[in-house]
Amino acid sequence: MTQIKPAHLPGTCLQSYQTVLYSRPLHPELFGVIDRRSVTFGPYQFESWLMEGRHMCRFEISGACACECVSESTSGLPDTGIVESILCAGEREFEHRFARSELNYMTSVQTEQLTSNLYLSTFDELDEFAREDSSMVHRWDDEIGPCMSILAHQRYAKEVHVQSYHLIAREGLVLRTQSLFEHL
Repeated sequence: MTQIKPAHLPGTCLQSYQTVLYSRPLHPELFGVIDRRSVTFGPYQFESWLMEGRHMCRFEISGACACECVSESTSGLPDTGIVESILCAGEREFEHRFARSELNYMTSVQTEQLTSNLYLSTFDELDEFAREDSSMVHRWDDEIGPCMSILAHQRYAKEVHVQSYHLIAREGLVLRTQSLFEHL
């Protein structure tokens, strides 16, 4: 098992992580995209991008667009087209029905700060999940220990379910999102 090096850092990404919902597409040149997947299924298109410690998902149908961006920093992200921005600390839920369209978006966000042992145990469990599920995954090390971002989606006839996990060792942070993009 990997050991986490003890350290006390002044800043906290727990307080800065946000989920931002846009009503327009975002472009990959804004991000350091590590992995990218897209799906066209019936009337809708879905695209997901995985970056180090963050992700973006886009769902488009009949001219309507919903983009979810989960990131530690909103610096460099566009201000135009923002529907809502919510802090991820704690537990949050949000739902938005896009006007004049049949597009609905729902998300649930949960964060936890774990001790070193619990963090490493959770890291190992989620690493196994990512391998078994063929999820998009990126692993790296910060100054304290192993980190990982996971993005998985399930496609259905009228909706896409998305799960993400972002694990940041320097804070023992586990950020989990569950989102639904739905064609009503």
